[in-house]
Amino acid sequence: MKKRVVLITGANRGIGLELAQHYSRAGHYVIGVCRQTSDELDAAAARVIEHVDVTSDESVAGLADALAGERIDLLINNAGLLQENELGSIDFDSLRAQMEVNAYAPLRVTEALMLLIPSGGKVANITSRLGSITLNNSGARYGYRASKAALNAFGKSLAVDLEPKGIAVAQLHPGFVQTGMTKGRGEITTAESISGLTARIEALNLDNTGSFWHQTGERLPW
Repeated sequence: MKKRVVLITGANRGIGLELAQHYSRAGHYVIGVCRQTSDELDAAAARVIEHVDVTSDESVAGLADALAGERIDLLINNAGLLQENELGSIDFDSLRAQMEVNAYAPLRVTEALMLLIPSGGKVANITSRLGSITLNNSGARYGYRASKAALNAFGKSLAVDLEPKGIAVAQLHPGFVQTGMTKGRGEITTAESISGLTARIEALNLDNTGSFWHQTGERLPW
């Protein structure tokens, strides 16, 4: 097995931490990026870069500087924000915050680090089926839905623009996972989600780049 360099944003807890632990156990070199590290991440990652605000141009530029000369075989844009927004009580600051974290940040990080990703490298954007316009039959969650839809659009454009460089990009829905973001609610554990997510990442290539997948392997509609 070829040892890969795997960089994960939002790696200190939840899905990001589980991904870090998975790739570390598999023998890969894991770089965990977060605002504040955790004991679990310190134990799992080969390198932790904390105090990174993925919504800040300056902070992400500092991340790129810290990684100068590094190779990144797999970039996982995992950091995310979920806040409830219902019609009649919409907080537009909340919508803006979710757009910054869920949509702009993955694009910002990918653009800043893309020169470190070699041909054959991969970018995995952790998105949500709630970003699917076709599947929206329950409304609400205006900020989360819109930001994940925007991430899907950004991811598709990244796939087109990075394909000539030999880099494949996927949008991946982890499922309804029992994490702090969902306040422990969910249909599957983080371990179950990561089993599917990592299988989808392994199957990602230039033939299926730009696709939107459920962690189960189902291809999702936009």
